[in-house]
Amino acid sequence: MPKAWSRGDERQYEAIRESELMRGRSRERAAEIAGRTVNKQRREEGRTPRQRSQGTGNPHAPLESRTVDELYNRARELHVAGRSQMRKAELITAIRSRG
Repeated sequence: MPKAWSRGDERQYEAIRESELMRGRSRERAAEIAGRTVNKQRREEGRTPRQRSQGTGNPHAPLESRTVDELYNRARELHVAGRSQMRKAELITAIRSRG
């Protein structure tokens, strides 16, 4: 189990895993389903950060190699207006014009 999981998360994981095994799933598939279910619950409760909201990418990497989400986050830091409607190329241009 991941270190960030609470005892309740571990109990939920075990219960789901056992349930999936009883339904005839393989051990690997049962573990995957249980893990995904617990992590989804943790995300919905706000106990884990959302992947999209993390980071602005490597500051030394060219803007073209960053993901759209990383560019969006950087544009947000620079207070670029209209960023939610921009495509990747537009985000790159806006970020470069801001500094």
